[in-house]
Amino acid sequence: MNALPPMKVPPVPGARFFPVNRKDMEERGWNELDFLFVSGDAYVDHPAFGTAVIARVLDAAGFRVGILAQPDWRSRDAFLSMGRPKHAALVSAGNLDSMLNKLTASKKSRSTDSYSPGGQAGLRPDRATIAYCSRVKECWKDLPVIIGGVEASLRRFAHYDYWSDEVRRSILFDSQADLLVYGMGELQIRQIADLLSRGVPVGRLSDLRGTVYRTNEFPEIRGKFVEIPSYEEVAVEKQRFAEAFRMQDAEQDAFHGKTVVQRHGASYIVQNPPAQPLTMEEMDAVYALPYPRTYHPMYEAAGGVPAIAEVRFSLTSHRGCFGSCAFCAIHYHQGRIIQSRSHDSLLREARILTELPDFKGYIHDVGGPTANFRIPACDQQLDRGACRNRQCLSPNPCPKLRADHSDYIDLLRKLRALPKVKKVFIRSGIRFDYLLADKKGGFLEELCAHHVSGQLKVAPEHVSSRVLALMGKPGREVYEEFRRSYAAMNEKLGKKQYLVPYFIASHPGATLEDAVELAEYLRDIHFQPEQVQDFIPTPGSLSTCMYYTGLNPFTGEAVPSAKDRNERKMQRVLLQYAEPKNREAVIQALEAAGRKDLIGVGPSCLVQPQHREPQKKSAPRSERRTRSGKTGGRR
Repeated sequence: MNALPPMKVPPVPGARFFPVNRKDMEERGWNELDFLFVSGDAYVDHPAFGTAVIARVLDAAGFRVGILAQPDWRSRDAFLSMGRPKHAALVSAGNLDSMLNKLTASKKSRSTDSYSPGGQAGLRPDRATIAYCSRVKECWKDLPVIIGGVEASLRRFAHYDYWSDEVRRSILFDSQADLLVYGMGELQIRQIADLLSRGVPVGRLSDLRGTVYRTNEFPEIRGKFVEIPSYEEVAVEKQRFAEAFRMQDAEQDAFHGKTVVQRHGASYIVQNPPAQPLTMEEMDAVYALPYPRTYHPMYEAAGGVPAIAEVRFSLTSHRGCFGSCAFCAIHYHQGRIIQSRSHDSLLREARILTELPDFKGYIHDVGGPTANFRIPACDQQLDRGACRNRQCLSPNPCPKLRADHSDYIDLLRKLRALPKVKKVFIRSGIRFDYLLADKKGGFLEELCAHHVSGQLKVAPEHVSSRVLALMGKPGREVYEEFRRSYAAMNEKLGKKQYLVPYFIASHPGATLEDAVELAEYLRDIHFQPEQVQDFIPTPGSLSTCMYYTGLNPFTGEAVPSAKDRNERKMQRVLLQYAEPKNREAVIQALEAAGRKDLIGVGPSCLVQPQHREPQKKSAPRSERRTRSGKTGGRR
């Protein structure tokens, strides 16, 4: 086992964990649970973990919840340990899709799992939602089973599965669950629990927003609906897959989204319109619940659960993302409409952090999917929803975009002023194009002066204009403008702080020539990334649709993708051309791209010819890399 470093993280004083076994139930005087929550993650009771949030919402409504975390799926014993729950079993694979959690882009097993005790890999089954549901149904055939979380949410329609390289049915069919909750789930689970507790059969829960159900007959639907191409069609016709994606993507808005139907054989899945965004008061209530804010004590012997380290002293200020990057499915899960917490709510949580015994004075992050999206993109989103077939930032910022950081700046200043707080960092990522669109200015100086820990991570992702357009990202010139502005601001402030840009290799539409263009850009700015993200086609994203079908579903244009393992490797190594271990592969890539002019010893060359000892190039002192991986100059 390759474990991650151990740690000891004490809980919030007085906070109580949910029962995880029969003994815990008896200590509370419980003979049975109302809901058994089966999770693919270790039990961490913190608001950054979906299992904890849903369990706390149910608990606040007066229901008895038990947590069955990472049970042994190879037998029924663990599932029977706390007895049959009164109302239902809730099943989630955890904070990540279980296949993404297990396998890399090259389909190799990951050596660690930060959501498991001690970072140990292999404690959850492949396709965990399906495996857990199978065991629950084996234990209690007539018990309602409700699935949710990222894995269920993003696999709710027929979808392309990269790891098996096939189109799979909706996870509702493969899991045989009774109901699927998509999105964040707090509103839905309250409604479901209330109805089940009043004796309403799960089969009659067919009109709840934010849920998907199965039916053997074409459903009787109130209002408008859309029927998308069937599983059988999308499994064999890529054009029909692209059409299905385009049609259902248009309905993922709580204000104007219609019911979506997809046939699977003689049956159907029905997606009701999305749940309404949480109000600020509802968001505040969710984060005010009594979380212990750490992992269950049963994991102490294993060294704890590593995932807590990233969020232990971080604050979630909002949900949703209107950035709509093509390779990301956050907007498909959380929605495009920003849902924010109040300043008072965040300040209360920050004060809790400052009283924890291991708090050192640093709040590690204040953000969400995109840190500087604190307000809805425009006023009309709160009344009419996000626009159909139009994005807020791509290809250019919408004229109605409300680019305004004043609320975020005010919040950050209040947090910095709290007793015991030395520094407040922003690490969840910013959209630099949104920052530049704010013509009032002020945020960049605030960011550089107070909220950067030496390095600011940003995600330009590529430099090819064609690839960036497919990604839904701004052009190279926008990143260059931000890069210059960031350098100038740090010079003005007398600070040495650096940009760390992230790039994706082998994104749909990216050719070997595009990878060479990116490598030349990295050469020119004297930056070599220590890590490069290989594109992984995860369920639910636009990029995955393009990867599988070879089509842009919104324009019909052809989109080639690097699927051959060697071609993907060549794109990746070009981004790290200076690594000695990559020299042979870089030469192969440059020869394949017809760019032998970049093989040599001149200043414009990327790599020296074979059979020559590589000579060290001296970069300008301001750009020279340090042993820590930082560059010595301004970005």
